[in-house]
Amino acid sequence: MKILMVLTSHDRLGDTGRRTGFWLEELAAPYYVFKDAGAEVVLVSPKGGRPPLDPKSSEPGSQTDLTRRFEADGEANAALSSTGRLDGVTHAGFDAVFYPGGHGPLWDLAEDPASIRLIETTLRAGKPVTLVCHAPGVLRHAKTPDGQPLVAGKAVTGFTNTEEEAVGLTAVVPFLVEDELKRKGGLFSKAGDWQPYVVGDGLLITGQNPASSGPAAERLKATLDDR
Repeated sequence: MKILMVLTSHDRLGDTGRRTGFWLEELAAPYYVFKDAGAEVVLVSPKGGRPPLDPKSSEPGSQTDLTRRFEADGEANAALSSTGRLDGVTHAGFDAVFYPGGHGPLWDLAEDPASIRLIETTLRAGKPVTLVCHAPGVLRHAKTPDGQPLVAGKAVTGFTNTEEEAVGLTAVVPFLVEDELKRKGGLFSKAGDWQPYVVGDGLLITGQNPASSGPAAERLKATLDDR
């Protein structure tokens, strides 16, 4: 099993002067689901190199056993420090693609032609794509072969409007994930704020929030194991 994980390179939280990036738990939890199953994991980002970490995700209140494990893992940190460039990879050679969230993807990956192409071609090749938290927003411009929005008519979830409101960033983000997926025709559902929730529709798997990242990875692993 070989999994491609796509991280953001965007580090500015709008015009707030604050930093953003990927959310640590949403990388660490899936990373160990895959690694502990014996999978090879490859990390990429639009700019390559070390992607920006949302500093809030490494604060004590956001830490988990898996984030601490990741931070102490020399091999994992070496991989994170030298991510490949997103535009230099395709789905070929990988069994699945996984997108961790954090606010960063709303600015770069959502508009990145290489990301859009990767999602579209991976699904067309019959391979699963999984996105969690804010990362489902990256689907906004992806299309089916007949030119329709990729999420139209598909069961999806992602970071909810009420969760965005709770972190005080509704007016800062370029778009709200829940609203955008609905606007594109997605059949959006959700659990309570901060509760783990995963939705699968064929090869497309989405998770609602940080707590959903591990369960979404388990769902992806089960999909691959069933093949």
